[in-house]
Amino acid sequence: MSYTILHNPNCSTSRKGLDLLKDAGIEPDVRKYMNATERLSVEELKDIAKKMGGVSPRVFMRAKDAPAAGIDANSSDEAIFEAMAENPKLIQRPIGIKGKKAVLGRPPEDLLKLA
Repeated sequence: MSYTILHNPNCSTSRKGLDLLKDAGIEPDVRKYMNATERLSVEELKDIAKKMGGVSPRVFMRAKDAPAAGIDANSSDEAIFEAMAENPKLIQRPIGIKGKKAVLGRPPEDLLKLA
């Protein structure tokens, strides 16, 4: 079963997570979700939330970037998913996905839980 990492090469935590996987002998499929051609759709984001155990997208949203995107405490999950799809900077990284499971790599060592 393949391992996919949602990766932003400009993020030190994301780079550390990718290095940890490689050091553990895992060569993940790397999806650079910040690139226009690799952005995540609303449906893909909902699937990630489901694979994380049915969590709210707030669990993997960058809270410090939320106000600039019009997201506040009263925003619905649907509005957050839509904002994340429109502005991938709102997505925490890295995120590891393997089969029916996904995990936020905060700390990066959490990515190894799916290994």
